[in-house]
Amino acid sequence: MRWEALLERFGRGWRGPALAALVALVAGLPALVALPPLDRDESRFAEATAQMLEGGDFVSPKFQEAPRFKKPVGIYWLQAASVAVTSRVEARQIWAYRLPSLLGAMLAAAACAWGAAAFLGPGRGLLAGGILGASFLLSTEAAIAATDGVLAGAVTLSMAALGRLYLAARDDRPAGPAVRPLLWAGMALAILVKGPIGPMVAILTLIALAVWDRRLRWMAKLGWGWGLIAIALVIGPWAMAVTVASDGAFWGAAIGGDLAPKLLRGEESHGLPPGFYAVLTPLMLFPATLLLPAAAVAAWRGRDEPVVRFALCWLVPAWIVFEIVPTKLIHYPLPLYGALAWLAVRGLGSLSGRTSRLVGAALMTAAALAFAAVGILAAQALAAPAALPTAVVAAILYLAAGGLGVLLLLRQRAFEATLAAGAAALIGHAVLLGFTAPALRPLWL
Repeated sequence: MRWEALLERFGRGWRGPALAALVALVAGLPALVALPPLDRDESRFAEATAQMLEGGDFVSPKFQEAPRFKKPVGIYWLQAASVAVTSRVEARQIWAYRLPSLLGAMLAAAACAWGAAAFLGPGRGLLAGGILGASFLLSTEAAIAATDGVLAGAVTLSMAALGRLYLAARDDRPAGPAVRPLLWAGMALAILVKGPIGPMVAILTLIALAVWDRRLRWMAKLGWGWGLIAIALVIGPWAMAVTVASDGAFWGAAIGGDLAPKLLRGEESHGLPPGFYAVLTPLMLFPATLLLPAAAVAAWRGRDEPVVRFALCWLVPAWIVFEIVPTKLIHYPLPLYGALAWLAVRGLGSLSGRTSRLVGAALMTAAALAFAAVGILAAQALAAPAALPTAVVAAILYLAAGGLGVLLLLRQRAFEATLAAGAAALIGHAVLLGFTAPALRPLWL
């Protein structure tokens, strides 16, 4: 209870979201600074942004001489602004192109805490934001100059605002003057960065809530009129400009050449069966892996509670879509991880059950062993002895995260287990991605 009271104190007001953002900053910063440019997407995004700055064409991104029409322009604008403020385009410093992703991850953690606080209180809201910020998937995407860190921040902000509006309507009270503008601001950013993903998540959530609650009146008060006009004002000028500049080719390439093939078949050797994301979740949510069984129990037993109902409607329909789509990349479900964090925190009370604790301990042990082994095995497989010392340090930290988490979990000290595992894993992430990975010289071209 002492730790819970401390979280409650520090989670009040703006401090909860700010501290959750700080967790995401600590988790993502080492890799952002230390990792060399990654192959394929990251390097292509960064080079296209550099060419945008050099050529002055801020409508149609190009990679070398070819138009790069796979994604909307938002991520290129954000990276260009970051480079203009913090570096020089001639320097080709990859960290400058990664800053928007880090800021997106920080926004995701802050928004997760802000949204959860309305349902669960400030202390548990802070814990939910910290869980998302420390998760391996978000902290990794925070250090990659691509769309997914920013997309996670935009979608989580939009869904947190939608959750607050849903709760306010149920309680028949005002949600606050900033909530609706934040809903539509998050949606506009999501569309400008990655097209239909943000609207898909929100629409599926609204449909699921409508079917489950059989209440539609509150949805009419979301500000559809001015919200859609605001989105049109943000997206419209660029959409018209790129249509004219490319003679309509952008839409053919983005929809027919990029989106449609991913929906129909496993594109670029990324075809995997349904269930892939579910199997990987214990690793991707690490170090909160130990809370997953309790989250499942809470989702079933508490399905009539507003927080559980909203989180399930946010999580399940879009997750099913991602599982069904043949093309699968690890980061695709990241915009749904805020809902997982909410359910994990809500499930803390379900850890009194012996089965939940034992299954959580088993999952946590397996995940900790996997992370402990990966750096050492990579150093040996790539014949990179310089990486081995820090790989061993990272392994010790991951084993400490797993050991402390399991020990405290089995003693029914769920808050302490979550905090101890999170602290050790944060340092482990920093060592693995900030020191071990850069020393794997044969891996980097």
